Amino acid sequence: MSQDENKENQPGENEEENPEESPLEEAETQEMPEESEQEETETEEMAPEEQPAEEEAKPQEAAPTEELLLPRDTLLSAGIHIGTRMKTLDMEPFIYRVRPDGLFVLDVKKTDDRIRTTAKFLSRYEHPKVAVAATRLYAQEPVKMFCKLTGATPLIGRFIPGQLSNPQYPGRIDPEVILVSDPRADGQAVKEASKVGIPIVALCSTDNEFAGVDLVIPTNNKGRRALAVIFWLLARQVLRERGELAADRDPPATIEDFEAKVTREEEDEP
Repeated sequence: MSQDENKENQPGENEEENPEESPLEEAETQEMPEESEQEETETEEMAPEEQPAEEEAKPQEAAPTEELLLPRDTLLSAGIHIGTRMKTLDMEPFIYRVRPDGLFVLDVKKTDDRIRTTAKFLSRYEHPKVAVAATRLYAQEPVKMFCKLTGATPLIGRFIPGQLSNPQYPGRIDPEVILVSDPRADGQAVKEASKVGIPIVALCSTDNEFAGVDLVIPTNNKGRRALAVIFWLLARQVLRERGELAADRDPPATIEDFEAKVTREEEDEP
């Protein structure tokens, strides 16, 4: 009998409890979907706003522009990373990739690092004891402006043999370090500086070799705008390292002032 009573009581209890609880349960179940729908709608509304914010934050954290001396876009637009269609084993560590057109591309971050290193190195010398050679036409104006701002000694145009190594030459100079815009074009200056034991800093593109060079700045050393940017940055960093220019200030001369002026005859040349 106990089993039968239990069987009879169980349905009865369930039938009595269910009607009493069902209105509350139904009310709760009716309210819960509204809350879940609200949560879903909130997540749907928030997700498009939050996700892009996170996506935007990640590139900003990874962006190297804050670490560079100039914004990356400015450096790239000047073409300081554009090399030639030739590369040497010496320059291979500084090459980032090869473009489809065959041009080798330099690593901008490594160029930036070498500019900082070179500025610290040059700032240790007395102003006139730093000589800067520029045989190439597009390098001459940047070198003039660099020497004007930093007090270095310019060696513009054709380098006269014996200018460093011949004590009998009337125009001989005696620098303690020399910076050349291209170790190939300024080969005579590199040769004589090596002979007398003067440290040599050189702007090198992908087709340059390091023979006789002590410190290399990997960069486009043929482009007019690229040379202006590199020498302007060098001048600014040297002045900052000497304490002659505040860390948040720029020199009075602009990059445009450093850029070589092209005549109509030169523009018309193929």
